[in-house]
Parts: sequence; C-alpha cells; structure tokens
Amino acid sequence: MYFNDGFRELQRQECLQLLGTVPVGRIVHTRHALPAVLPVNFCLDSDGAVLLRTSAASELVRAIDGAIVAFEADEVDAATHAGWSVVVTGSASVIRDAAEHERLARSGPRSWVPSPQEVFVRIEPELVTGRALVGGRTLYGLDATS
Repeated sequence: MYFNDGFRELQRQECLQLLGTVPVGRIVHTRHALPAVLPVNFCLDSDGAVLLRTSAASELVRAIDGAIVAFEADEVDAATHAGWSVVVTGSASVIRDAAEHERLARSGPRSWVPSPQEVFVRIEPELVTGRALVGGRTLYGLDATS
C-alpha cells in the first residue's frame, strides 16, 4: 500500500468480497526477466484463493507454475471518480490432484477460450491488499472531481 495517498485502505475480507463481484482481473508475472500483465477471467475458492482455468500448453502456465505472482482486479466509475482496486500476491501452482481437478471442473472458473486439455491454477492469497476512492472524495476531504 501507498500510505498517505488519499485512498481508503481496504481490509482483507472486504478485498475478497469485492474480488468476488468482478469476472476479470490481471495476472502479473515475470516473462523473460520483465514484468508481464495478462487479463484473465477467474473465480475465488472458498478460502480466498484465486482460481484460473487455462490451456495446459499455454505459455502462461509455464511462466507461473511455482512462481510468486500478483493478481489485480478493480472496478472504476470514471464519471464519479469512484472505485476500488485489490491485489492478491502469492504462489501460483497448477492443480495436479485428480480429485481437486474434478471438483474445480464442476464448480471452478470456465475458460473463455476453451482448449482440449485445460488445467486449473491456484494463486494462494498470501498478501491481500486493496484501496478505494468513494465518490471522488479523498481521505483529506478534498473533492477529486474538481
């Protein structure tokens, strides 16, 4: 978090609740020693872990399996200058347990680009942070819309 920036810091539970309200976020990882950001659809598991479903042969799976990644989702209303942003940071891993894979095939995220062989990726919610700006008013009482 960036303290003293005028935004309201969100608590972990509030962050997870907000994440559950949007279908798309961005995964941030390292690609060829540089930061890479990729939009993905997702859902949350009951413990707050971020779940992705993608092709087993995807470059994304090779890049993030076993790596520390960040996942960000947000919702912004440009007209009212209000919105929120949540970041989950943690270890990403391909789910290899057959029973867990079967459970997620029934209840997990649906791929927007289905492929013949899909895997589920779990991002552990080790660090969950978020911030909000409500109605264009900062913590300092200033109107951000003027």
